[in-house]
Amino acid sequence: MRAVVQRVTRATCTVEGRVTGETGPGLLVLLGVAPGDTAGTARALAGRVARLRIFGDDAGKMNRSVQDIGGGVLSVSQFTLFADTRRGNRPSFTGAAPPDQARTLYAEFNAALRDLGLPVGEGVFGAHMVLDLTNDGPVTITLEEVGEA
Repeated sequence: MRAVVQRVTRATCTVEGRVTGETGPGLLVLLGVAPGDTAGTARALAGRVARLRIFGDDAGKMNRSVQDIGGGVLSVSQFTLFADTRRGNRPSFTGAAPPDQARTLYAEFNAALRDLGLPVGEGVFGAHMVLDLTNDGPVTITLEEVGEA
């Protein structure tokens, strides 16, 4: 499972002109699911995201998590995080999980974030989404959590 985590002052997801999810100060998380991922993988990665210390403390040092600042999360599924372009210019997505598995684990990831007390806005799985965000810093971190064999 892969997550690209962006520290944002705000982020919005729109599908067909309708806002489906948003957050104020907090994180935009783009989440990719791999075939070997499980519910345990999703919960472990959600914990890492919630505890990731990328917000400034009083001295301006990245020392606080989204939980510490009382922030929220906009979570968006993104199979393209597993794009493979080693064989040319057209990406292959064979490293991404099948849609049914990915949808289930995306929901599990979001539920785990909520269980940790975070408000979570969501994209729409499989839809064409428009993201509008203000990246703070900018700070963008990639996290990986290995699925259970």
